[in-house]
Amino acid sequence: MVRASLWERGALMSLKLYVVTLTAAERSFLKGLVSKGVCSALKQRHARLLLKADAGAEGETWPDERIAQALEMGVRTVERVRRRFVEEGLEAALERKAQWKRKARVLDGAAEAHLIAQACSPPPEGRARWTLRLLAERLVELHVVEDVCHETVRQALKKTNLSLG
Repeated sequence: MVRASLWERGALMSLKLYVVTLTAAERSFLKGLVSKGVCSALKQRHARLLLKADAGAEGETWPDERIAQALEMGVRTVERVRRRFVEEGLEAALERKAQWKRKARVLDGAAEAHLIAQACSPPPEGRARWTLRLLAERLVELHVVEDVCHETVRQALKKTNLSLG
């Protein structure tokens, strides 16, 4: 019952899970970034966001909706930057979030050379031509790669404009 009445009055909506509280050094650093304008636009916007969201003694403590409207960004962006500041620190909050690393290539240049050499060689006995699966199996037999999919073989051959037909 108490919770419902607090929600109706908007008190629970203003509670934030990640509260930004800047030190004096962080605040002066961010103000310097904003005033000089020598860094990227994204970094400046995130600096402005943190200054507006600061709940410290000298902070402005704007609500997320107002920050999003003033800086022309989404409310979720404001929430994510605040979260990154609390969990990872100032530098992480100012930079773009690191993207997931892509998976390493299975066929590097040397492996592709072996693949092309195999595709250009005569097919195995009893076969009229090489298939993608046969080429993949042959690369594993020759210990060129530990494991490779026929689709990877197809993409590598397509990249070199080599046709099996």
